[in-house]
Amino acid sequence: MASTTTFASTDTPRTPATPDDPQRTGDVADPARWTARLWGTLLVLCAVLFLDGLDISMVGVALPAIQADLGLSTTSLQWIVSGYVLGYGGLLLLGGRTADLLGRRRVLLVALAVFAGASVIGGLVDSSALLIASRFVKGLAAAFTAPAGLSILTTTFPEGPVRNRALGIYTVFGASGFSSGLILGGLLTQIDWRVTFLLPAPLALIALVAGIKLIPKNAHRAPGRQDLLGAATSTAALLLLVFTVVNAPAAGWLSLRTVGSLLLVAALAAAFLTIERRVAHPLVRLGVFTNRNLVRANLTAMAVSGGYLSFQFVFGLYLQRVLGWSPLQMALSLLPTGLIVATSGSVAGALITRYGTRRLIATGMLAFVAAYALFLRADAQPDVAGVILPTAVLLGAGFALTFSALNVQATSGIADDEQGLASGLVQTSLQVGGAIALAATTAVVGEDSITAGHLPGTFPVAIGLVTVISLLGLLAAVLRGRTAARTEQAALDVI
Repeated sequence: MASTTTFASTDTPRTPATPDDPQRTGDVADPARWTARLWGTLLVLCAVLFLDGLDISMVGVALPAIQADLGLSTTSLQWIVSGYVLGYGGLLLLGGRTADLLGRRRVLLVALAVFAGASVIGGLVDSSALLIASRFVKGLAAAFTAPAGLSILTTTFPEGPVRNRALGIYTVFGASGFSSGLILGGLLTQIDWRVTFLLPAPLALIALVAGIKLIPKNAHRAPGRQDLLGAATSTAALLLLVFTVVNAPAAGWLSLRTVGSLLLVAALAAAFLTIERRVAHPLVRLGVFTNRNLVRANLTAMAVSGGYLSFQFVFGLYLQRVLGWSPLQMALSLLPTGLIVATSGSVAGALITRYGTRRLIATGMLAFVAAYALFLRADAQPDVAGVILPTAVLLGAGFALTFSALNVQATSGIADDEQGLASGLVQTSLQVGGAIALAATTAVVGEDSITAGHLPGTFPVAIGLVTVISLLGLLAAVLRGRTAARTEQAALDVI
């Protein structure tokens, strides 16, 4: 099959391979003939994604120990997670475009060094303010490593089975990082929660040294200049949006503070769109949204992240507050999810090539809906065989089918000089969707229910909300225009 076969709308022209761009020519089209350096580049990118998943899950398990050691309030404790989301979700668009303009290799390596430094600071400080600040800086670093890494991958491996295989391997490492982080977090927290903050630092430094040696220095760079006004307004809008939704449960959704902040977010968004229409080199070329598969991938990504993060929040409360399970027991209960995703990597690319992204994503969203609907049966007595284990298995199937396919769908048919933009958009959707849904779920559950020590009456309402979020994602996944349908079917006919 030709390496330019896509599953997405081709309204946006792709940058053709050229003789002076060795990443897109030669043996790359044949996975059996990949060089050691090409495999090394892929493994470095996988290691960066592994670190992201490892860090997020380890810190999540360590939160109760952090609260007890530093005497933090529930609000301050929430900001250890929310600070990371604030930096990550607020700066992803800027990170993706910066990678396109300044060089993806350079941006990835610098951000990886910042990530390592923030990990050390977070593990050594005793101040809650400094701890939260270190989490924000780490989220900021991830906002640059995530789109830079993914866009290096998508510009190194041409569209079609080769990229699908690479993305399948890439996804395995992300899932492995998350699942191993759950177990490591449970084990290391029993030693000292600070170890969970310090561990990513040496791993990041190893990835940094390997990246310096293996990632080609002549990585593709896009023409143009940075859109400073667009960057300022979009970053301010996203930061304020995430900040507002995280604080809304405490301040009140209809409070003057919340409503005023949302109005300011709308004003900043309107200013951003006006700027993007007028500048010569926009941060986000609005024409990219004519690619319907890109839009669909972003909407579905919001539902995947929003549904799962909200469920994990309720699930953790249920296991630890209602059933009295330890953090390690909670981590083990979700282990099947990570294992299924990890073992699916070898076939994810082949499934995308055979069936297309739309079918896999729709099937995966059905698995998510089934998992959350099944968990409505949970009660004050643990039902491992009938509820907890099947839910974890369905979640694993959902991630295995959707995650790689969403990345392929979001970046297919996008020109090389906008791969960072496309990667940043889908990562932004994951973070912002997760923040909004989690804030809404937190408001539904309520602080009194969290500390009640029994199955709260709001429990089925919260799980019902999570199920509705996933149903909306399923709707976004199955809707498509006739042009996109013909394009994807033509690609599958070629295969």
